[in-house]
Amino acid sequence: MAADPTRTPSGAPDETNGSPTQVARTGFLRRFWEWLPARVDRRVIAAAWATLAVQVGIVGTGGLVRLTGSGLGCPTWPRCTDGSFVPTPEMGIHGVIEFGNRTLTFVLVVVAILMFLFVVRMRRRRRDLFWLSLVIGLYVPLQAIIGGITVLTNLNPYVVGLHYFASVVLVSLATVLVARVYAAPGPRVRAVPRWFALLAHLTSALVLITVVVGILVTGSGPHAGDGGAARNGLDPEFMQHVHSWPAYALLALTLVLVAASWRTDPALRLRLWTGLLLAVEAAQIVVGLWQARTGLPIVLVNVHMVLAVLLVAAMTAVVMHLTASAGVVQEDPAYAGSVHAAPAGR
Repeated sequence: MAADPTRTPSGAPDETNGSPTQVARTGFLRRFWEWLPARVDRRVIAAAWATLAVQVGIVGTGGLVRLTGSGLGCPTWPRCTDGSFVPTPEMGIHGVIEFGNRTLTFVLVVVAILMFLFVVRMRRRRRDLFWLSLVIGLYVPLQAIIGGITVLTNLNPYVVGLHYFASVVLVSLATVLVARVYAAPGPRVRAVPRWFALLAHLTSALVLITVVVGILVTGSGPHAGDGGAARNGLDPEFMQHVHSWPAYALLALTLVLVAASWRTDPALRLRLWTGLLLAVEAAQIVVGLWQARTGLPIVLVNVHMVLAVLLVAAMTAVVMHLTASAGVVQEDPAYAGSVHAAPAGR
């Protein structure tokens, strides 16, 4: 088979052959590829934090759409109206708010693309970062589609709840991504006693239950996103009480988790992460009680929604720090008696 004159024997593009345009294009691609990170550096860390920040931020702006009654500010999707992709003056402030929230999806897409590009060169060494960034990047348009379905179903409360829960999953994945950019590559093993790991996973289950019940409470309350939108038919006063049961059980388990974290190795930083979890829970409880006793004002409800995903992020951070690099655990006697034999992931 004849050799390709446009490539060197190593397979890399040969900038000495071909037309000037081809040489310029090949040179640019080579420089761009070499500019991409080959290991975790500040750019990768910044992109991971940006991923988490925008996923939390879109929850706040989405909550603003709902709480201002702007859920149908753009009455159709993907267009804002049947004849326009942008709001018209007749649609007023509600159209502006809803359209503004939709345009933020492009910010999420840009951040997701940057995150993926920043890890694609290290895809063999850091498969965890590669697949996490890819899943998040694919999840963003799926979330946008779910948002479109909420509009097309006239803000069905269960579809709206699914839309919010999809953001909960994205925030959790983004938190995993942030944790992993700081972690050493390679297999990981459990670095805490089994009872502590079980306690942490039970606490995370209560976080999930609390968030899901909270979604149902919101679906029964007055903030439907539009004056004509349906509610889920549940008794909002009773659902508030139901919501408090797993929340207080979560607080009790978190207090135990914080106390127990002092028996774990300081290198895992579980004292920090369990303390952060407790702080978010305390803030969430205060805001929840405050909003219930003041007639559910928009600002407090929106803060409560954002705190819910921050709660998920804090719980995810705790779970991510239950493991450590297999090599570190085997060499450090502080982990004696805590190590699980099977790898916990890569």
